[in-house]
Amino acid sequence: MTSVEFKQLIENERKCPESLPKALQALWYDKKGDWNTAHEIVQDASDADSAWVHAYLHRKEGDLSNARYWYRRSDQPESKVGLDQEWEQIASSLLSKVNQAWMQMN
Repeated sequence: MTSVEFKQLIENERKCPESLPKALQALWYDKKGDWNTAHEIVQDASDADSAWVHAYLHRKEGDLSNARYWYRRSDQPESKVGLDQEWEQIASSLLSKVNQAWMQMN
């Protein structure tokens, strides 16, 4: 799935597919305007991808010190680009991982 296809899915579907990794589910809810659900999804996750989304969400919230903590946990540099661009970067990276894993299984 490409980033464009992911955004189309978000626009066209009411319910987030549970088959998506947690980090992508959080991006889904964020794009739908539901920051709280997005945050709940990644809040207790321990993987680096979820930490990256968690960092983005706190940056979006304006809590930069908390965002910096989560960027460190994710092993990603603190983003300096616009929030929309960062969302795109994260989504593209995570979708690439999903696509690679899917290709290896098939």
